[in-house]
Amino acid sequence: MDYLGIDISCAIGSLRNGEFPEKDCLLPLISKLLGYCLVAASITVKLPQIMKIVQHKSVRGLSVMAFELEVVGYTISLAYCLHKGLPFSAFGEMAFLLIQALILVACIYYYSQPVPVTTWIRPLLYCAVAPTVLAGQINPTLFEALYASQHAIFLFARLPQIWKNFKNKSTGELSFLTFFMNFAGSIVRVFTSLQEKAPLSILTGFALGVVTNGSILTQIILYSKPAAAKEKKAN
Repeated sequence: MDYLGIDISCAIGSLRNGEFPEKDCLLPLISKLLGYCLVAASITVKLPQIMKIVQHKSVRGLSVMAFELEVVGYTISLAYCLHKGLPFSAFGEMAFLLIQALILVACIYYYSQPVPVTTWIRPLLYCAVAPTVLAGQINPTLFEALYASQHAIFLFARLPQIWKNFKNKSTGELSFLTFFMNFAGSIVRVFTSLQEKAPLSILTGFALGVVTNGSILTQIILYSKPAAAKEKKAN
């Protein structure tokens, strides 16, 4: 029995015999289910961050370049997974994250007015190159090199934000909920990548996500306490 690429026959067979499914049967099943749950959850991952910016009409404490690099990273990651023919449950959230990341960058531009003319060069360059990359219409060797650089892109997408938080001793308008979901999603993806026998390059990317998202999440928790205490004192 196969539903959405999930083979549940071994689990049902074991349960019918009054037995608990074997590890070799249960882990792949859990991996697939977690993968699809992550894809469903990814539809709302960045909405708390977008809503916080719109509600406060402020991008205080946010690194513009960090979010721009995130868009580039999601684009390369999605294109690579499509090119490798991985099952949708293994990468589907990338499509939803990319769409939300684009909306998020647009919000940052809007609330960062006036935006320098030189800043518009980056989105224009992205719009010119992204369709070719997503269509996989580039040299396979270059594709591998792009995906290898994607890890550095995601790392450098987080480092400016981590440094800015540390420097300001504040996380500004960063959303706790968004980064908590990013952190949890990265952990789940490490597990599903191992079960799906994804290439080491993909596993490495998700492992880096655990470290960097975990770092920002920790900063949000640590720096929110002094801010709350200062606000209480002011009142």
